[in-house]
Amino acid sequence: MILVTAATAPVGRSVVEQLAAGGVAVRALTRDPDRAGLPPQTEVVPGDLGDAGSLKAALEGVDAVFLLAASPDFDAAGFAALAEEAGVRRIVFQSSGAVVDGEDEQPDPVAAFHHGIEQALRGSAVAYTFLRLAVESSGSLEWSFDLAGQLSRGDVIAGPYAEALETPVHPADFAAVIIAALTDDGAHANRVYPVTGPHRLSLREQARLLGEALNRPLRYEELAPDAARAAISPYAPADLLLSTWERHTTGPAPVADTLQRLTGTDGRSVREWAAHTALRLTR
Repeated sequence: MILVTAATAPVGRSVVEQLAAGGVAVRALTRDPDRAGLPPQTEVVPGDLGDAGSLKAALEGVDAVFLLAASPDFDAAGFAALAEEAGVRRIVFQSSGAVVDGEDEQPDPVAAFHHGIEQALRGSAVAYTFLRLAVESSGSLEWSFDLAGQLSRGDVIAGPYAEALETPVHPADFAAVIIAALTDDGAHANRVYPVTGPHRLSLREQARLLGEALNRPLRYEELAPDAARAAISPYAPADLLLSTWERHTTGPAPVADTLQRLTGTDGRSVREWAAHTALRLTR
């Protein structure tokens, strides 16, 4: 049995769907099972990463866990202890590419949060795999602004650094990497992998591709960094994002080989990524 946390988020949902399609027993943790809309063969259970009682029940009989933690109140050491007590053999954790190895003081709050969870999992007897998703691969344009709101108001996507190169990853490709780490017995134990998408796309190119997918003449309107910081701050860590985008206007965003190494595939095309993202933004 595999437990998937954040099972209704884009990546978690794809992990559940792919596991279920492959005939793997999967349990999905979600706050609202009645609204989950997951495959019928999925065991959907109520729970919250902040509720130790619900986690103890959800971990019963589980061999492996996909962990995505977003709450700053998440008790990683407590979760690791519960997993060890339940006999879980491995935890695959979606970490952040912002984490810097060998540093007690991390460069920003995002890195510090994920580094703390990594350290707690390293201290457990349960085998771990850390999948460090690059900031520039996380769909940052989508979640750093109210992009859905912008699209509802017109055909302009406003943001900074139009030529900054990102490497967005399709949720199904990331899910395939997660599944490889969850199911390939022992091969990825206590390993750390960087995760990126397979293609470099500027923010301006992303807007164009989303426009093609939506059959709309979308254009990217560049904001000055200070204006962008004010717009981003309600939704996301502005300084981290702005420094990442600025860096990738002069140097290319790295493309990791983890997708190819763990899944044997080159990943979905940029138009498949755009179509999936556009659908999510307009639901």
